[in-house]
Amino acid sequence: MISVEELGSREPPALAGDVLEGLFAAHYRRLVGLAGLLGSDDPEDIAQEAFARLQDRGRTLRRPETAAAYLRATVCNLVRNRRRHLRIVRLRQPPPPEPASAAETVVLDREGDHELIAALDGLSRRQREAIVLRYWLDLSDHEVAEAMGIAPGSAKTHIRRGLIALQRALGGAPE
Repeated sequence: MISVEELGSREPPALAGDVLEGLFAAHYRRLVGLAGLLGSDDPEDIAQEAFARLQDRGRTLRRPETAAAYLRATVCNLVRNRRRHLRIVRLRQPPPPEPASAAETVVLDREGDHELIAALDGLSRRQREAIVLRYWLDLSDHEVAEAMGIAPGSAKTHIRRGLIALQRALGGAPE
């Protein structure tokens, strides 16, 4: 018979290495792109950190099938925290030279979408996150809300207001 002490000391199994490899192969590039579009100056580092945190947290994930959602939410949080940290650092010292654009931004600029990137930069942080998650990653409103850590109704509001602001910025009349 199993004692109470043994029951309490059991840890859930860690994510297997092949599961992590599969997740990495399936999601890494999209997470790098997500971090870049959310304004990270180091999107590769953000995506790698998200996977490192997943590996550390693998034992405490209640349902392994939620790993992709955990990764997206982690990337959003890491970008948000990084931008907040950099804002504080920049207040305390002279502004550094302009950071190099993310690879995704360069490609989009070359394709003539620089107006869209500029319009995205003009949105509030929450609107930008909601628009990028919804339309670039093609997430449902519920998944957007989960990644941002807000209610689904709030996510819908950020998406709607972001779309209106984008239409105005791009010279279109809001519908």
